[in-house]
Amino acid sequence: MPDGSIKYAGVVGRPSENESGSLELVGAVTDTTECERLARELQHQRDRLRLLLDLNNRVASHLGLRQLFQAVSSELRRVFKCDMVGLVLPEGDGQRLRQHMVDFPNSKGLFKEGTLIPIEGSSAGLAFGRAKPVVLNSVAEIRAAWNSAVAQAFYERVVGEGLQSGCFLPLISGNQVSGVLQLVSRQERCFAEQDVEFLDQVAKQIAITLKNALEYEEVSETKDRLREENLALREQIDEAFMFEEIVGSSPALQTVLTSIVKVAPTDSTVLITGETGTGKELIARAIHKRSRRSRHAFISVNCASIPASLIASELFGHEKGAFTGALQQRQGRFEQAHSGTIFLDEIGELPAETQIALLRVLQERQFERVGGNRVIPANVRVITATNRDLPAAIAAGTFRADLFYRLNVFPVEVPSLRERQEDIPMLVRYFVKRFAEKMGKHIRRIEKKTLELCQAYPWPGNIRELQNIIERSVILMSGETFSIDEGWLSIQSLRRAESSRSLAEALHSQEKEIIETALAESKGKVAGPNGAAAKLGIPASTLESKIRQFKISKHKFIAVS
Repeated sequence: MPDGSIKYAGVVGRPSENESGSLELVGAVTDTTECERLARELQHQRDRLRLLLDLNNRVASHLGLRQLFQAVSSELRRVFKCDMVGLVLPEGDGQRLRQHMVDFPNSKGLFKEGTLIPIEGSSAGLAFGRAKPVVLNSVAEIRAAWNSAVAQAFYERVVGEGLQSGCFLPLISGNQVSGVLQLVSRQERCFAEQDVEFLDQVAKQIAITLKNALEYEEVSETKDRLREENLALREQIDEAFMFEEIVGSSPALQTVLTSIVKVAPTDSTVLITGETGTGKELIARAIHKRSRRSRHAFISVNCASIPASLIASELFGHEKGAFTGALQQRQGRFEQAHSGTIFLDEIGELPAETQIALLRVLQERQFERVGGNRVIPANVRVITATNRDLPAAIAAGTFRADLFYRLNVFPVEVPSLRERQEDIPMLVRYFVKRFAEKMGKHIRRIEKKTLELCQAYPWPGNIRELQNIIERSVILMSGETFSIDEGWLSIQSLRRAESSRSLAEALHSQEKEIIETALAESKGKVAGPNGAAAKLGIPASTLESKIRQFKISKHKFIAVS
């Protein structure tokens, strides 16, 4: 058309013979411009509704703001024929906005994520400050909006990209503006009034996602920060404490590690107690490594594995001819540990005569070899360990009370694996990695069911049992996924462990009942000829220890009288 507009027409015709016998086309021409406009408008409305529905679905299914932005921005550019879609968020200083995301495929590179935009004098800043959409449909309007000297440099970028019009929509959640959605086009008057109404609905949906995403990111950042702080703290602990193969972070284990740190620099005697397989020797080695004696020897002796007739010779050495077979002089473990540390495991198994000799070492810091008469100074730190109840052994007359008190200067109780279940997944991964590297196997993952099974099992053999089962599993497996045969952690094993615990609890209860009966008969008196200790045939100090252990109140028996 002369005015530059486009008209659409529908033509219907048919051939017809005229009076002269010639064929001619007869038909009608209909102006379909309005029909075409309505069809395009209908398709445009369908596109908008599809966009809004898709946005609603994505708001419900995504926490990630970037994923939503990437999915929606391409549709916004298609439906509204705009060239750029962006998202700006406020900076902490309250004076600027930051270009958080940009979708501008044909950009010349003048708009970049992270660019700072002044609130004062910018189009996005105007929408942010007023909490209302801002529409600019020409370069002149854009220039008028960017009316500050600070904004001029950014306005030059707009001109450099050839942008002619824009729609800036505040993202409002609650009563707070959390950001601005930008739609910008290289054509003038790209955004009609009805477009802005629809885009305002889009902005409301994006505002919901923005609020959720920012909260999610804040939680994630907090978790990441805590994780990093925890890793840094663990690195500091590892560097400072050097606990080698002591794996875990449970409160029960941390209590033990704290005790190690405190006692290690001293020369005090340490008594380590705990069930079999809990890693008592590792604790002893960690104490030695953190001590002033760490440059010298750490000598470990298992008292239960040496015959009673040879234990004295093993510990203190012997002179040539001291007994049959003593063909030459031999240094004992105490001499070998000179200036270092000696670790006496299973100390409760020491025979009575050796207990006396050890008591002398602790009291006088000297000893004599078997068959000799020369006094040898004992410059050595003594650490002992046992899985036995030494107070009960004292009561039974198999262990000396005076030796116990010399050994029990600084007691350290190692928790069972049942008491530190949260450490089991970490221990499993540690042992799997260790044995896989040792055997040249590539293990990439551990079955979730295996970890759950390990945490449910009571581990009567503690870490030693866990280590052995993992080693056996690594030997037998052939794939890249680690698993444990469920039969190895059977119901029968669980029942045996439960039965063992039940027996221990029954004995504990029976022993407490006997003590309470004796206290009742002696009217709360512990020592003396008529005291409870005399009735039970044990030293009064041992009974006092038992009373504290069982948390028995002596006063209630005094009141009975």
